[in-house]
Amino acid sequence: MANITWMANHTGWSDFILLGLFRQSKHPALLCVVIFVVFLMALSGNAVLILLIHCDAHLHTPMYFFISQLSLMDMAYISVTVPKMLLDQVMGVNKISAPECGMQMFFYVTLAGSEFFLLATMAYDRYVAICHPLRYPVLMNHRVCLFLSSGCWFLGSVDGFTFTPITMTFPFRGSREIHHFFCEVPAVLNLSCSDTSLYEIFMYLCCVLMLLIPVVIISSSYLLILLTIHGMNSAEGRKKAFATCSSHLTVVILFYGAAIYTYMLPSSYHTPEKDMMVSVFYTILTPVVNPLIYSLRNKDVMGALKKMLTVEPAFQKAME
Repeated sequence: MANITWMANHTGWSDFILLGLFRQSKHPALLCVVIFVVFLMALSGNAVLILLIHCDAHLHTPMYFFISQLSLMDMAYISVTVPKMLLDQVMGVNKISAPECGMQMFFYVTLAGSEFFLLATMAYDRYVAICHPLRYPVLMNHRVCLFLSSGCWFLGSVDGFTFTPITMTFPFRGSREIHHFFCEVPAVLNLSCSDTSLYEIFMYLCCVLMLLIPVVIISSSYLLILLTIHGMNSAEGRKKAFATCSSHLTVVILFYGAAIYTYMLPSSYHTPEKDMMVSVFYTILTPVVNPLIYSLRNKDVMGALKKMLTVEPAFQKAME
């Protein structure tokens, strides 16, 4: 029976309809242009940050390695949803097949889950750097960094392989209109014509666990960091430690706040319009904001950028 349901959900006649953002706008063409510009800014900003970290030897540290991983996740994250949405608006098509919907859901959930754990890893990295500076090169060597980042990607993929097949196996109603601009799990689940209460409880518990573990790690790390900063004699050291941590905390608050609203608040707090606005915030705006936070507020990154911009004109002059 499960196989019949799965096949029924993946036939050609069972395409989903993404109602999207543009139906809510009085100026859909202008909104489309704005989102396209934001998309290009997100890709270019994160790509430049990754390039700077790769090319500048001063940025070959665990902290910047994890920032490059965050930028890579953000580039993939925004690319999962925005190109499809913009292409549909230009082509005048708003359908998505069940396999495409499942793939979009899988990559989205995987990347979101990976970012949850990566932000916790970055908090732990800051804790070791500030509270145990002498042991930092040993505790956070290159092998450990690779292991931690690989673990983040693996745990995110576990989320994707857990939620996507179960969600897409449910039988859906005839209308198949998704009140969203991409195949997010709660939005697709609302179309099911069967009882999903048990699965919703399971999903809620998984999300609590997935958020609780990183939040405990982040909270514990920053509590110990604050105690260490408070005991520092050097005012310059306190200022540098606080500046580094405040950038990361800003990203954590933005990403986790939106995730808690989407996956942990009761359904009575949700409307399709609110859900779409929150999703725009953490799927489109957050990937743009992250590189700005880690570059404009970071002297090392700005120094590397200035060095790259001054090297290129000198190279061109030498070629002439």
